[in-house]
Amino acid sequence: MAADTLKSTTGAGGAAAVRRLLLDNGALTALIVLLVAMSALSGDFLTADNLLNVGVQAAVTAILAFGVTFVIVSAGIDLSVGSVAALSATVLAWSATQQGVPVALAVVLAVVTGVVCGLVNGFLIAYGKLPPFIATLAMLSVARGLSLVISEGSPIAFPDSVSHLGDTLGGWLPVPVLVMIVMGLIAAFVLGRTYIGRSMYAIGGNEEAARLSGLRVKKQKLAIYALSGVFAAAAGIVLASRLSSAQPQAADGYELDAIAAVVIGGASLAGGTGKASGTLIGALILAVLRNGLNLLSVSAFWQQVVIGVVIALAVLLDTVRRKAGAATPAAGAGGGRGKQAVTYGLAAVVTAAIVGATSFLHGGSSASANPKVGLALSTLNNPFFVQIQSGAKAEAKKLGVDLTVTDAQNDASQQANQLQNFTSSGVDSIIVNPVDSDAAGPSVRAAGKADIPVIAVDRGVNKATTDALVASDNVAGGELAARTVAEKLGGTGKIVILQGQAGTSAARERAEGFAKGLKAFPGIQVLAQQPADFDRTKGLDVMSNLLQAHPDVQGVVAANDEMALGAIKALGSKAGKSVQVVGFDGTPDGLKAVEQGTLYASVAQQPSELGRIAVDNALKALRGEKVEQTVKVPVKVVTKENVAGFSG
Repeated sequence: MAADTLKSTTGAGGAAAVRRLLLDNGALTALIVLLVAMSALSGDFLTADNLLNVGVQAAVTAILAFGVTFVIVSAGIDLSVGSVAALSATVLAWSATQQGVPVALAVVLAVVTGVVCGLVNGFLIAYGKLPPFIATLAMLSVARGLSLVISEGSPIAFPDSVSHLGDTLGGWLPVPVLVMIVMGLIAAFVLGRTYIGRSMYAIGGNEEAARLSGLRVKKQKLAIYALSGVFAAAAGIVLASRLSSAQPQAADGYELDAIAAVVIGGASLAGGTGKASGTLIGALILAVLRNGLNLLSVSAFWQQVVIGVVIALAVLLDTVRRKAGAATPAAGAGGGRGKQAVTYGLAAVVTAAIVGATSFLHGGSSASANPKVGLALSTLNNPFFVQIQSGAKAEAKKLGVDLTVTDAQNDASQQANQLQNFTSSGVDSIIVNPVDSDAAGPSVRAAGKADIPVIAVDRGVNKATTDALVASDNVAGGELAARTVAEKLGGTGKIVILQGQAGTSAARERAEGFAKGLKAFPGIQVLAQQPADFDRTKGLDVMSNLLQAHPDVQGVVAANDEMALGAIKALGSKAGKSVQVVGFDGTPDGLKAVEQGTLYASVAQQPSELGRIAVDNALKALRGEKVEQTVKVPVKVVTKENVAGFSG
């Protein structure tokens, strides 16, 4: 009887120990499960090149997240880190290349920029009594605006000496991964071994108790947000180095990824808990998810759903852990560090064993009878690019091509990750529609080194060789749009111009074309030029605002049909009568508006044809057949007179 009782107790204790281990290391458990699942599902996942890709793709998010960890541990929040990263990188590139500042000093200026932004956040929160959410949300807008002002909306080439941060050591070890490790060690040291680190946990645990115990809470908050700014600056420099240029729109939305990584890693948004190793695991989970889902050809839209579910589950796990009385991942427990090291070591051994076993499932199974082509689009949140995808898919189906489509969501860094994934997964050919022509260069060069043919569509790639460029001429199209509205107004009149998203090559080229086209019409007065980000809603808002200042406007030129349709909505009954609107792209909705007479004309690019021809050329290049260096798809002004016979 005693023996039975002992067995029962021992068994229960073992189950409890396993349960406690899983609860205390939920993020690590999730990472192991993900690694095993991705290895089993994709034969391309478990390769040295791809695993290094995962590290590179996690680097920027992890560095940002280390800084955010300080803030969250102290029960704060920092929504500005993505914008601060972009501003710091822009300051570095602008000062070094356009102002002649020595590169070393420019790097110092970039870091100082991050510190200043963090200090402003800390001052507003500690002394101005603003909620952290509001203070950092304001800084998000200010830093992003300053980045656009300094760069004038265009990418700035990064100094070569700093761009090496995006390279590899010995031809295989990525420098961004090394920087991530160094910054992680610094974050761990600050949290576990310094006075300010202990202050973070004290403030996050109970701010009033910390103050009553003699802690100078306000000054500590200044230091905490300044540290977050330093890490944001470092992340911005690494990101710009990867892209060989400082992008004013870089790291847009990365603050959410950083916060997600911290929360997934076991930190509580209520403050008082969190550690650097957990944050690193959280960043790796996000990177593995995105990488694996790309390799599995999961829709970019579904990827967002999956990542959202993972974040929700992470917070739920944190709640379950705290209710179950699991150990909180706070720093400072000396014995806990040794136990943690053993846990991580054991996890590494178990993961390696299971992943190694699953790799045998793919002994050559990744080969396919059909050619594999990757299509990296800048965005699928625009009918023009959706039509490119449709044309490409139809042609791929016709030719027996396995086509994988990715959506960069207008994020040059995300597109660089997707191109790296294509290269490491061994696609036979790549079609890229660059978010930015400069930023796509390094990834396209890497594909070239792997002997993968690359076809550019709609926009070219700078500082890299592509087998072909399939595109319409944005500058020529812009000229055509300007001439069309000017001629409709009889050579005299007042117009406004709705520009595209600042920092994108399409916006710059079309704006250049508008300016060239209007030079021939001195009687045309441009009342205002405002960006509406290629978005219909923003086009509506911007046009509504402009009408208040310029009610006598007679014409509108928009850099795409979406903005033109928004302008038409704002104009109401004036559209097509007293005000002539010209769009760009020839999207289905745009052509419908032309047919109805509310949109006078659209400069149509035939996007479906762009996608079709791109797939044809990708297959030709793969077979070694001759491909024209530049394939121009003609643009055409579509008006009510010829819209019935036009097909994009």
